[in-house]
Amino acid sequence: MGWMTRFLSAVAFLAIGVLFAPETFGSKSDGQHPPKLATFLKLAHLLCFSTAFGAALWVTFIGGIIMFKNLPRHQFGNLQSKMFPAYFSMVGVCCAVSVGSFGYLHPWKTASASEKYQLGFILAAFAFNLSNLFVFTPMTIQMMKERHKIEREANIGEEVGWTKNQEVAKVNPKLSAMNKKFGMIHGLSSLANIFSFGCLAMHSWYLAGKLDL
Repeated sequence: MGWMTRFLSAVAFLAIGVLFAPETFGSKSDGQHPPKLATFLKLAHLLCFSTAFGAALWVTFIGGIIMFKNLPRHQFGNLQSKMFPAYFSMVGVCCAVSVGSFGYLHPWKTASASEKYQLGFILAAFAFNLSNLFVFTPMTIQMMKERHKIEREANIGEEVGWTKNQEVAKVNPKLSAMNKKFGMIHGLSSLANIFSFGCLAMHSWYLAGKLDL
């Protein structure tokens, strides 16, 4: 199934959802925004937030771990170098839309304290993703390529897991030093990603309190 087919399928399901819940587009205005505009902004916020949260959950705690445990390390690293820029770009765009829609629906001058905190959480998630996209990820990819070169010279990297890397690093100062540099930058990238996920998780608690099921 091609990308366009998947996208059109998602749009079709969204249209079906609108048909089965037409009353939402006839809801009363909140006094500040036209009713249809408010509904579309809420929809944009919900879809973008849920996409960002779901992607972060999968990449951070499920997909990345499964790939690391089953792919040869160099293959895993090369795949991550292609996936993470796309991942941080997508989550960053989703956070930007969420910030814009939430900020429009809750102007700063009239927003409550909790609404201001929520806007701060989403902004923080956006900032953490930008730091990963433009700072930590390019540095991590560059160091990964340099380490791959050192590992190929030592005839390792095509195995699953870190065992051989750690064994060779004990007698290879060059690889040991590169491991430390890579570990530091990769750690900062992972920390920024965790902080971003945490901010999104805090906003999910806020949204759950607003649901009337």
